[in-house]
Amino acid sequence: MLIQLAIMGVLAACLPLTVVWVSSDSNKYRKLVWVTAFLTFDLIMFGAFTRLTDSGLGCPDWPGCYGHANPIQAHEHISAAQAAMPTGPVTAAKAWIEMIHRYVAMGVGVLIVSTMLIAWRGWLKSKRQDTRFTPWLPTGLLGFVCLQGAFGAWTVTMKLQPVIVTTHLLLGMSLLALLSWLGTRQNERAKVSPLAATLRIPAALGLTLLFVQIALGGWVSTNYAALACNDFPLCHGTLLPEMDFANGFALWRDLGKTASGEFLPFSALTAIHWTHRAFAFVVVAYVIWLASRAIRIEGLQKTGRWLLAAVLVQFITGMSTIFLDWPLALAVLHNGGAAFLALMLTMLNSEVRTTAQPAPDRTATRLSAA
Repeated sequence: MLIQLAIMGVLAACLPLTVVWVSSDSNKYRKLVWVTAFLTFDLIMFGAFTRLTDSGLGCPDWPGCYGHANPIQAHEHISAAQAAMPTGPVTAAKAWIEMIHRYVAMGVGVLIVSTMLIAWRGWLKSKRQDTRFTPWLPTGLLGFVCLQGAFGAWTVTMKLQPVIVTTHLLLGMSLLALLSWLGTRQNERAKVSPLAATLRIPAALGLTLLFVQIALGGWVSTNYAALACNDFPLCHGTLLPEMDFANGFALWRDLGKTASGEFLPFSALTAIHWTHRAFAFVVVAYVIWLASRAIRIEGLQKTGRWLLAAVLVQFITGMSTIFLDWPLALAVLHNGGAAFLALMLTMLNSEVRTTAQPAPDRTATRLSAA
């Protein structure tokens, strides 16, 4: 089974590797990094689809499916599980969704291994002079993707425990951010005004706020609290509805249960949803301000415009999931929007850190000296 799964991972990586190989881009290493980032973005989107279609336990073991490498070989076990629980999480379709997610994840792993090997080869071949091939981040990415795989396994074996699933999502977003950082450093450096350095702290804060919001969004999704408030801007017709924060944000507990093992009250789901919604206004306002600042600085205009467009679309999709009762396509798009925001904010952070500090105002210096 493990050999068959390894072959599936290699096959999943063959198409993107072929795209890199036949590309007219002279910098194949940069192309590989960005293709890996693109596939990671797709994996995050498909992971959301897997979770939202309740396919996370379509194969209730790991890494295979009932001890087999694919649902075809496990057909007898899947049929038996479905017959025993017709409305349960195991069906042939859900098994395929879950296994395709794993195949793509293994493909991303193969691409990251390829990136690391090319980086080390280029680094040693240049006698450690070519900074484009500095291998420390690509090597760290390999360890990171192994950690992500471990949490993927625990997601299944621990029966979708919310804190494990949310951490799995955050690690996926972090992997995308690190690949985006590496890819941005491989791009040709455009001329950026020294004023960009003034956004170093604001850009870092923006990325931090976004990841807090992604964690809250993941907590909403993994606890199935998306429809806990089905009106807007109020929740249950009031600004501050009845909320149980203690049970809602108890981290170590089973899905749908409190830490003591009782059923999770609806007021706890309301607290989860309301917190994510309230913090969204903070993040949206801050990112709009940050993007507006970036647009006014030479060399950051393109990133700023993309960031502004992304946060507005993300806000619209978030509101639409409430008014349209959380349709699957919108929910997956909302998850993808968060990933795209993480990518753009990472690029902005990289760009503002490749510029020199702005020159001091000499006039002001002379006046202070006088």
